Amino acid sequence: MEEFRRGYVRLCAAPQESVLRRLRGPRGRGAARLDLAALSLSLETCGALAQLLPGAAPFSALALGDCGLSEEGVKLLLHGLCSNTTVKSLDLKGNNLRTLGAEALGKLLGQNKSIRSLILEWNSLGVWEEGFSFFCQGLGANNSLQQLDLRNNQISHQGAGELAMALKQNASLQELDLRWNNIGLLGGRALLNCLHSNKALKRLELAGNNVPSDILKAVEQAVNHNQDRQAILSETQNRTYILSKEVLSLKDEKTKQFLDLMDTIDKQKEEIARSSRMSAARVSQLQEALDEQHSIMNSLKAKLQMTEAALALSEQKVHNLGELLNTTKQEQTSMAEHHFTELQQQRQEGADREGKLLRDLSAASEKNLLLRNQVDELEKKCKVQQDQLFQVKQDLTNTTAELKLRAVQAEERLEMEKRRFKQSLEDMESLRVKEVDRMTQHMEASERSMQDRIQRLEAVRAALEEELSQVKAAALGERGQAEEQLIKVRNQARLEEQQRLEHLEEKLRLMTESRDEAQNCCFKQKQMVAEAQAKASQLSLQADGLRRRLEELQQELNNKEEEKVTEVNKVKVELQEQIGHLQAERAAQDGLREKIAALERQLKALSSNHREALLDKEGEISMLLEKLRVKEADISRMREEEAQRASLLQNAIMAYVQGSPLGSHSSRK
Repeated sequence: MEEFRRGYVRLCAAPQESVLRRLRGPRGRGAARLDLAALSLSLETCGALAQLLPGAAPFSALALGDCGLSEEGVKLLLHGLCSNTTVKSLDLKGNNLRTLGAEALGKLLGQNKSIRSLILEWNSLGVWEEGFSFFCQGLGANNSLQQLDLRNNQISHQGAGELAMALKQNASLQELDLRWNNIGLLGGRALLNCLHSNKALKRLELAGNNVPSDILKAVEQAVNHNQDRQAILSETQNRTYILSKEVLSLKDEKTKQFLDLMDTIDKQKEEIARSSRMSAARVSQLQEALDEQHSIMNSLKAKLQMTEAALALSEQKVHNLGELLNTTKQEQTSMAEHHFTELQQQRQEGADREGKLLRDLSAASEKNLLLRNQVDELEKKCKVQQDQLFQVKQDLTNTTAELKLRAVQAEERLEMEKRRFKQSLEDMESLRVKEVDRMTQHMEASERSMQDRIQRLEAVRAALEEELSQVKAAALGERGQAEEQLIKVRNQARLEEQQRLEHLEEKLRLMTESRDEAQNCCFKQKQMVAEAQAKASQLSLQADGLRRRLEELQQELNNKEEEKVTEVNKVKVELQEQIGHLQAERAAQDGLREKIAALERQLKALSSNHREALLDKEGEISMLLEKLRVKEADISRMREEEAQRASLLQNAIMAYVQGSPLGSHSSRK
């Protein structure tokens, strides 16, 4: 607060001592309230405070009640509060705020998001409808204000209607005090209708506004309904929060159990892997010993079989090589024929493509000729338009010359008429003075008419010059458009020619690349044939060695398969035991899931019950409102009937009085 006081002293040339005392007082030192009530603040102090208020201020409540603020001072202070982020309570009681103050308050409510309480008692906001409408617009756009005091503000039924429209849009205001205003029946109905859409307002005071008691009761019922609704909503929110906490705790427990199960499963898998490794090592050792014995026996048998099969294999190899040579020769001839046919097809396709390209070039040249013809036609049109412009200019020069001639002739006529009038005056000087006066009047009238004619001719001349300038501007615009069209057409023709040339060059490049690829394929196929012949000789040698290895490996596989079957049976038994444990754990997890599902169902049931209760209450409210409307209609009917009865009674009394002896006596007098 000390920094705030120093800033006030720095900004204000003549600081007020009363304000400095309040800033130095016990309430101003770090307190949450700045009390400047009942102080006559000058415009300079208001400007200084407005410069210090934006941003974060060292207080959360500002009291400016009964300060006699001017409209400019209020405007400055509220403008400074628009960007304030710490003031939550504002007191402007008894400052006689009017149009500018109401507009500034509307701007404040539309921009400030920190003020929760606003006291505007004993002002005149409702006198001027335009300013109050701005205030209501700001209230409708605000989403932070919770308490609003508008007592003794001369608010009419129209202002109450605007307030009702603002309350339909506002969803944060909880308390509204409208006591001692001029709202009346229409304003009360408007506020009652807005409560059907506004569900946040908990307190609405309408005493001293000439509002009927039935509307006051309906407003109290609607406000009570809002209070009940918010209480139910708070209860449901608390219950949902508690249930969500329980669900989260259950989920955490479930995740912990699941992680524990996964840890146990991982440990079991590691143990199984270790046992499988040990068994595989033992099996490998036994297999190595058996392999050594089998290798010794197989080596002896292989030696005998190799000697017997060597002759048969040599004969089969010779026969197979002859067949392979014949098949390779046939494949070479077929491949050469196939490549020859493909080359001929490619040549034909290249010739066709060249023909198509030539046709495209001829078509492009024809289009270019057409475009050139169009360009020539446009140039001819431009020349015609230029000739027309030249003719228009000549016409304009002729018209100007004619106008000048007419003006000269008019001046000559004026001079002749003046001379004639002078001669007539000299002749008529000897005549009567009356005739001289008449002639002078006639001369003045004729001069005026001639001046009017001259002015008209000048106006015609100015109009013709304006038309000439417009025609020139239009001709220049048309000429510019024609030139732009010519430039666009030329650019398009150039772009199309360039694109077509690029397309043709790409086609030629693709043709050359395809030809090179075909030649490379032929060369590669020749190399492949030579490599295939070399590989065939190598494969025949490798096939013999592979056959021998296959026989040895088959014997070894038979022995290993018998040993593996025994070990696999043991592992299956152990896995079945572990699967039983896992199934039991899964059953426990399923039970937990069922419990969670039951809790979620209970949540859904509770929420549906709350919704049904809210809907029932809203239905009851609508029924009560309909009953109220019916009662109001009945009351209006009863009033009309009573008025009719009263009129009938008056007529009857008057008739009776006139028929009585007193009435006759008075009539005789």
